Amino acid sequence: MKNIAIFASGGGSNAESIIHYMKGIDDINISLIISNKSKAGVLKRAYNHGIDAHLISRSSFYESKEILETLKEYNIDWIILAGFLWLVPAYLIDAYPERILNIHPALLPKYGGKGMYGMNVHKAVKENNEIVSGMTIHFVNQKYDEGKHVFQATTEINPEDSPEDIAAKVLKLEHKYYPQVIHHLVQSS
Repeated sequence: MKNIAIFASGGGSNAESIIHYMKGIDDINISLIISNKSKAGVLKRAYNHGIDAHLISRSSFYESKEILETLKEYNIDWIILAGFLWLVPAYLIDAYPERILNIHPALLPKYGGKGMYGMNVHKAVKENNEIVSGMTIHFVNQKYDEGKHVFQATTEINPEDSPEDIAAKVLKLEHKYYPQVIHHLVQSS
């Protein structure tokens, strides 16, 4: 059995799609959800699915290694970022080499880096009159959105699409492919 921890800062729609997908997989368990925001919707999703959830503070995440103890308690094999907005510290990357996965709502290397998340990305895509957007799944390293790419999927952008339309198209790709890619990587590790 491989145990996964999902780290999320927001509503948790990607976490929800991962949880639903993994319910049909016998050898992968979503054991823990970690959030850095006490009002994050992902915490309610964890509760609704009977998954343990932990709240972390900025100081504990960056100034101590207590999160490692929590992950060890749950025998976590993989960390999946699903809208987690903090830069992952080196000690955590070292403890989980090529076992921390992130999803980004653009075709990296375009529209990545600090501050490029959520609607910021989709507004930039629209402002630059892109005709294609998509999402990138990548391993996490010590810089925002610069880890090795694992998978990308694209969607066409129409001239009349608003940033919200682009966001909806990209989110559809995320919900479809992120759970599948996680499944493949975790099972083959």
